[in-house]
Amino acid sequence: MSAKKNQKSNLREWLKTLTIGILAVLVFRGMVAQAYQIPSGSMERTLLVGDYIYINKMLYGPEIDLGLGGHRYYHHRFPGFRKPERGDIIVFRYPVDLRKDFIKRCVAVEGQTVEVKDKTLYVDGKKQVEPYVIHEDDRVLSRDAGPRDNFGPLIVPKDHIFMMGDNRDNSLDSRFWGPLPIALVKGKAIFRYFSWDGDRNWPRFSQILRPIR
Repeated sequence: MSAKKNQKSNLREWLKTLTIGILAVLVFRGMVAQAYQIPSGSMERTLLVGDYIYINKMLYGPEIDLGLGGHRYYHHRFPGFRKPERGDIIVFRYPVDLRKDFIKRCVAVEGQTVEVKDKTLYVDGKKQVEPYVIHEDDRVLSRDAGPRDNFGPLIVPKDHIFMMGDNRDNSLDSRFWGPLPIALVKGKAIFRYFSWDGDRNWPRFSQILRPIR
């Protein structure tokens, strides 16, 4: 075999290996697990700005999602192990702009009644114990001022969940844009694989590899 033919053969093998590798990564990313960086403080102190996390996409059902520029052309979700439950921290497509991904905590599922009274969450009339929640603003806003501190009651519709950030005074969540369709769920946050403190320009070693609850 000539050197030229040998080079072409090697190039074809290299391209084949590269293509298989890219497809494997895309399948894994789309159907098994995916990495995200936390960009905002809406889930503090559970998740900090600069945390890098993995989400489990198999739990609720892996999906094929084809879209461009915020337009979804094809979507199919395969069967999962279970539906989202209260307490799950979930990455999902922001229903107002599908090009963006949000992460919040599920506080209620379909059929449950959600109400916020003076910053306190009630589900089905029961006051919720939420040790992970923080409030940065001492003020309690009236209903006339918006839904942040006083909301509902609202019954979560079928095939929807109600999402709230743990940083309740600094979270754009279901209080503002309504219950989340389960079809927009991408996966459950499972652990941090890295964390970077932008203020100190140094890794947060105590956060790395910590499970997310």
